[in-house]
Amino acid sequence: MAEHCKAIISWGSCASYGCVQAAYPNPTKAVPVHKVIHDKPIIKVPGCPPIAEVMTAVITYILTFEKFPELDRQGRPKMFYSQRIHDKCYRRPHFDAGQFVEKFDDEGARKGYCLYKVGCKGPTTYNACSTIRWNEGTSFPIQAGHGCIGCSEDGFWDKGSWYARLTDIHQFGIEGNADKVGGTAAAVVGTAIAAHAGVSAIKRAQNKGDNK
Repeated sequence: MAEHCKAIISWGSCASYGCVQAAYPNPTKAVPVHKVIHDKPIIKVPGCPPIAEVMTAVITYILTFEKFPELDRQGRPKMFYSQRIHDKCYRRPHFDAGQFVEKFDDEGARKGYCLYKVGCKGPTTYNACSTIRWNEGTSFPIQAGHGCIGCSEDGFWDKGSWYARLTDIHQFGIEGNADKVGGTAAAVVGTAIAAHAGVSAIKRAQNKGDNK
């Protein structure tokens, strides 16, 4: 079937990575498309399932511009997989402020705090869920109160529990230890207040000198 194709699009995480069927120890020997077809360009559109608008847009781009979209190192279209869900998540301000859901029925959950501590994989998952969303832009898992499970990343099924908190995240703009985020934010605010007070005092002193 692939012999006369211009390219192969691997729809979903099963075709892109093998998904749960390929989970360790992979008794079924399931493999993704790119391990079966080696002589054609492979465009991966992972997700379980992928977003409908993303699927449509990839085909539309190829037909409109008569070329393939730019791909990332995993073979995914950069136009949809170049940013982490965390980067555009509406709960991101709560992460930066150190406001986290500790368990799904606590006050933080009711207030819409960040789901990082209950296993959200948004900081390490590249997809357009937080921007395009699902069901014609209606919602996405995090908006529904459940953390991202990272289903558009290779091997997500072998990386531990969906509810296990990520540790040692060292990426630009993300603190490695979420427990320190709130303290850091408070320290920054305190420093800013002190600096503002100092500047104000200097200006008052200058004004007094001018009045003399």
